[in-house]
Amino acid sequence: MEEKYDVLNEQGEFTDKVATKKECHEKGLWHRAVNALIINNKDEILLQKRSANKKIWPNKWDVSFGGHVLAGEFGIQTVIREAKEELNLYITDNDIKYLVCATAINIDTNIINKQFNEYYLITKEIDLSKIKLQEDEVSEVKFFTIEEINSMINNNYKDIAENKVAWSLLERITNNRL
Repeated sequence: MEEKYDVLNEQGEFTDKVATKKECHEKGLWHRAVNALIINNKDEILLQKRSANKKIWPNKWDVSFGGHVLAGEFGIQTVIREAKEELNLYITDNDIKYLVCATAINIDTNIINKQFNEYYLITKEIDLSKIKLQEDEVSEVKFFTIEEINSMINNNYKDIAENKVAWSLLERITNNRL
């Protein structure tokens, strides 16, 4: 069965309608997604490399994990589900800190992606040997320093997704933590 998402209006209010991912992206319907950043005690950030078959930012480094919020689901539930699905990580709501929600519009040749993105921070030690990738979504994971991430961003987003809100939040987080 195909996943269904709550359809929102431009103000982020629920419309009492649901739609499939395909319908949302073909018709440019507003829907919700989560983005999570994992930081360890060395202030390294876990990034995932998006698989080659992704429609948006294929083969680019992006947030630790993320995904669409299913109809009737809360964002924090999505964070827990996506951590397990994409990376085989078990996290609890106590591990998760909500940061902010921001809109994003990505238009490509065959996709109109309009999302309300919720951003979350997870401060946790991760053993990379225990990660099991969901290969159709993620091709690799690696810890980066904020300097390495900024270098990719400052090099015209070379090898990194243009997830500007995530990187701006990350900069603010690391400046306050260091």
